[in-house]
Amino acid sequence: MRKYSSFWGQVFDISNVLLLTMLSLICILPFIYILAGSFSSSEAMLRTGFILFPTDFSLDGYRYIFSSGTILKSLWVSVYITVIGTATNLFFTCLMAYPLTRKDLDGRNMVMLMVLFTMIFSGGMIPTYLVVKATGLLDSMWSLIIPVAISAYNLIILKNFFQQIPSELEESAKMDGCNDIGILFRIILPLSGPALATFALFYAVGHWNSYFNAILYINDNAKWPIQVWLRQIVILSEGSIGDSEALDSSFVMPPAEVIKMAVIVIATVPILIVYPFLQKHFAKGVLLGSVKG
Repeated sequence: MRKYSSFWGQVFDISNVLLLTMLSLICILPFIYILAGSFSSSEAMLRTGFILFPTDFSLDGYRYIFSSGTILKSLWVSVYITVIGTATNLFFTCLMAYPLTRKDLDGRNMVMLMVLFTMIFSGGMIPTYLVVKATGLLDSMWSLIIPVAISAYNLIILKNFFQQIPSELEESAKMDGCNDIGILFRIILPLSGPALATFALFYAVGHWNSYFNAILYINDNAKWPIQVWLRQIVILSEGSIGDSEALDSSFVMPPAEVIKMAVIVIATVPILIVYPFLQKHFAKGVLLGSVKG
């Protein structure tokens, strides 16, 4: 019976490995296709259509994209929104999560109820637009940061994480004359590295991939993030992102598909570079923050 169980256990393990390998290949196949297509020549794309390895290696798509300053400006806007937005998110999320862990805070349950309410119902697109307009944030990059300063989901998990820190540390800090702000910045936050790294990744990916708010609130295309230009090119097939006249006379305009693939690569690679630096804290931060309710 033991040999029988061991045999079928091995069959089960091998089947799982094969299935997960196939699913992984299916998931990564589109990325390989996009990357290979962006480095292929116009003739190769027109001749083969679908490739998994660059044939007739060419940088024409990237040369065209970087022939004007549009893509660099949009990348700078995206980096600015991601860095400043993530810092703003973490600051206000921590500033709200810590007081909600204090049992002596009056109205704590009511505040938590309002936070939970926002997870189910929202003000809607038009009321939010009117608020952004009334506060003078239209055509400002702050319109992409302030309205999403706190995520209710991340706030609740971070609050639960803070609650797991021993209260004796706070009491000891108070005996040494430390106030609540000092406890937060000198005791709580230094002990919350995994959680902060996790939510920094959540917020950063959200800011980098966001495009809809920029379409609503930003009318000046010089302030568009890279994702809006990506939408203009990939979905709407419009938007002059390059300047072919700035290139030499021998330059051959690549097909629209090559340009689309090159823009997708440029819009995807920066955030992929950030992930490995925060990945080791990712699982630990979410798990520790979700144990208690």
